Amino acid sequence: MSEQAQANIGVVGLAVMGSNLARNLASRQGNTVAIYNRTFARTETLMSEHPEAGFIASESIDAFVASLAKPRTAIIMVQAGAGTDAVISELVDRFEPGDIIVDGGNALFTDTIRREQTIAASGIHFVGAGISGGEEGALKGPSIMPGGSVESYQTLGPILSSIAAIAEGEPCVTHVGTDGAGHFVKMIHNGIEYADMQLIAEAYDILRHAGGFTPVEIAGIFTEWNAGELESYLIEITAEVLTQVDAATGKPFVDVVLDQAGSKGTGVWTVQTALDLGTPVSGIAEAVFARSLSSQAGQRAQAGNLPAVTTAWGVADKAAFVEDVRRALYASKIVAYAQGFDAIRAGAATYNWKIDLGAVSKIWRGGCIIRAQFLNRIADAYAKNAELVSLLLDDYFTQAISDSLSAWRRVVAHAALAGFPVPAFGSSLSYYDGLRAARLPAALVQGQRDFFGAHTYKRVDAEGTFHTLWSGNRTEVATEPSTH
Repeated sequence: MSEQAQANIGVVGLAVMGSNLARNLASRQGNTVAIYNRTFARTETLMSEHPEAGFIASESIDAFVASLAKPRTAIIMVQAGAGTDAVISELVDRFEPGDIIVDGGNALFTDTIRREQTIAASGIHFVGAGISGGEEGALKGPSIMPGGSVESYQTLGPILSSIAAIAEGEPCVTHVGTDGAGHFVKMIHNGIEYADMQLIAEAYDILRHAGGFTPVEIAGIFTEWNAGELESYLIEITAEVLTQVDAATGKPFVDVVLDQAGSKGTGVWTVQTALDLGTPVSGIAEAVFARSLSSQAGQRAQAGNLPAVTTAWGVADKAAFVEDVRRALYASKIVAYAQGFDAIRAGAATYNWKIDLGAVSKIWRGGCIIRAQFLNRIADAYAKNAELVSLLLDDYFTQAISDSLSAWRRVVAHAALAGFPVPAFGSSLSYYDGLRAARLPAALVQGQRDFFGAHTYKRVDAEGTFHTLWSGNRTEVATEPSTH
């Protein structure tokens, strides 16, 4: 095959995401795209539907590899798990040192670390790249979070920059860090997405059932909110969903959809990983659990008549009520993002990644599901202080929370009295209050732990580790560090 007929980038796996990514790559000047799918019929369909792309198609993996110019670069877009490992194995057997394999799927970051370590001995570069934005993003410009080596990014960076979304003149892609860093950051992105969606859903529920607004009226409220500090893709599409009318029944679309939310796992991974890191992500966790609860159809069906003992939420001033909900939503959203960035910082420390949190916030401004102007404020915060220990301590966010606190407390309190479930609103407020508390009841928990398990404790007035010898009403303090 002549050099002119070779591609600078290849895509393996031509389901919707892979096909759209291949089309995006082919539409950018300087890219020639090789494509391969295990079932050749799918390749033929893509070729026939988009002849303008100028794809180099292959029926076999050998032909695909031969169609790539050196250093060969291939992006895998197949189902995570065994399918990904199978394709990686095929490429490793045929690639040479210096070639690059990119996993663009939603892989668990620890799998990416494992794969990179296994492949590194061959001299082939393995890159785990988070790609956010769904089908539309893959086609028109996603937010891309690649990991891998610095050397591999020298080749890969210009290619990914050519297809990434653009936000304020900057491509939404950055080299996140080594090995699994890219997939880790994408996982946290998805966890924040869970929280953001749940918070919006809780705001909708309050507006509808406490405020008495119709879905169309709430759509108008969300449209107004989208013109202010809550401006985001998720707020925008929520307004569209709420205006949709079901063609079969004439009812609001939201009323004919079964209230059981699905999950593809990245939110669960975020919570599990945060537990391992010892980093609280309570807003994200409650969003994951809310989906789980919604899917417990059998339990919910039998629990419908459980006692409630609620107090009606009287709304006298609807404008003030709507503003309270807006402020509660914004404050809770700040907490969700603060927790997400805390998790990224903790992951970077644990896995020895050098992740620029400000750069991460910038590449989320376009292409991805949580894209929002709000992310500029986060970028500003880290530009002022790259070592910021919490977003809540940045002047802008401190003031934003302060301005919202009274409304936030009113909404959570009224929701509790009225019997409206607000797990994300409530847990976010509790997290904030826990973070700012001068002293927490964890001291009592430590006493309990020492009593039943000799787990030891530390004192406020002395250095060292202590254990109390608990016996009836008599206690003796052992000042030697416990071995338990």
